Amino acid sequence: MEQFPRMQRLPPYVFAQVNELKMQLRRQGDDIVDLGMGNPDIPTPEHIVNKMTEAAQKGVNHRYSASRGLPNLRRAICAWYQRRYGVRLDPDQETVVTIGAKEGLSHLALVMLSPGDVVFAPDPTYPIHTYSAIIAGGDVRRIPIGPDRDFFGDLLQATRQTWPQPKLLILSFPHNPTTQVVDLDFFQKIVDFAREHNIYVIHDLAYADLGFEGYKPPSFLQAKGAREVGAEFFSLSKSYSMAGWRVGFCSGNPQIVHALTRIKSYLDYGIFQPIQIASIVALNDDQECVARISKEYEKRRNSLISGLNRIGWKIPRPKATMFVWAEIPDRFKGLGSVEFSKLLLKKGGVAVSPGLGFGHYGDSHVRFALVENRQRINQAVRGIKEVLNT
Repeated sequence: MEQFPRMQRLPPYVFAQVNELKMQLRRQGDDIVDLGMGNPDIPTPEHIVNKMTEAAQKGVNHRYSASRGLPNLRRAICAWYQRRYGVRLDPDQETVVTIGAKEGLSHLALVMLSPGDVVFAPDPTYPIHTYSAIIAGGDVRRIPIGPDRDFFGDLLQATRQTWPQPKLLILSFPHNPTTQVVDLDFFQKIVDFAREHNIYVIHDLAYADLGFEGYKPPSFLQAKGAREVGAEFFSLSKSYSMAGWRVGFCSGNPQIVHALTRIKSYLDYGIFQPIQIASIVALNDDQECVARISKEYEKRRNSLISGLNRIGWKIPRPKATMFVWAEIPDRFKGLGSVEFSKLLLKKGGVAVSPGLGFGHYGDSHVRFALVENRQRINQAVRGIKEVLNT
């Protein structure tokens, strides 16, 4: 590994320890309810699959595509923003299609950052939000996030104490893993802060449609002046249950979009064209399927929260995302999130994600992903009860 300096900056993958144990138990014949990885189990809506199948039958769609995305898909993205958020975008200058948000964010970090540039990111957070910057040679300063923290106070303190001044702030709300939500006023403060301190902002809107009980997650681009300071990613993975299709997009600041478009032109030939055609249908057609998917996650959330509360593990009900962020019960906190996750696996037959995998400040929690049906979630609760009663 000494020959590969970028690899030396990456720590051991925390989730691998739990995943290895999970596979070992399954090989032994154990039935594991897997609520670890946020990998949607809900099938992609039929009309989207049918359109992809139809387009794949046409040989003209088998050639190289455009790395920036089909023009009609970029127009569909802009129409989606206009309908959803009242945000007008130029399909030629202010949006680019990506091979999922994770690829887009990683490549954007490569083109935006130079070695030693400082990046702010919440802690805990989705790992690529920090490691995209680390891989690109940047230095990450982690901003604690949680219900007991003043995010803007912590952000201002970090800015005052950091040299060189931060170049980029990476955010994602509704937040993975903590499920924290914000309103549009929050994003307006972020824009004002970015202007004052000359910082770019990248926002990951992965859970745009997974808001519950009337909560509708806002877009960063709705804030006044947002496109002057930053851009936003969205993917079809969760809203349309198209995780394996790998379709996302980056929209907003024209210079940021242009930079990502340019580096992508060197690195890829775009997404398989039938998938892009199906994505146009997903964004343009009736959105009832999105509401149905969101409702299913809400029902699963209710089943898990009710079950855990019933057995004595009291957890707040999240207002958004496909996750539940659970503080480890007091009598098990000394184990830390990795060992507690292993205990749930071995004694309860339930796989969860250790909070440490999302950052230092996450080690007192584990994350449940709502990626099994309600019957299996109830089975998980019974397994967890056995652990809590030991």
